[in-house]
Amino acid sequence: MKPSQLSAILRRLEVMMEDNGDVEIRRFEKAGVERCVVKYNRDTESFELEEHDSNQSYQFDDLDLVAIEIYELLQD
Repeated sequence: MKPSQLSAILRRLEVMMEDNGDVEIRRFEKAGVERCVVKYNRDTESFELEEHDSNQSYQFDDLDLVAIEIYELLQD
């Protein structure tokens, strides 16, 4: 059985929430191609996901929902 990709995404997001900076940024790639950029804003306790292909931004205040969205982008 191969390791859970969703688990790895959740760990990266949790680390973002634990870091001390005001805004934490992570890039998520598939095969070297950037799929999205995720920012965590400590003041608002929310994530902003910027989808690379569509140039759209989405706001999330739920860790699970942003992780699922990233997972789906990496599966395409």
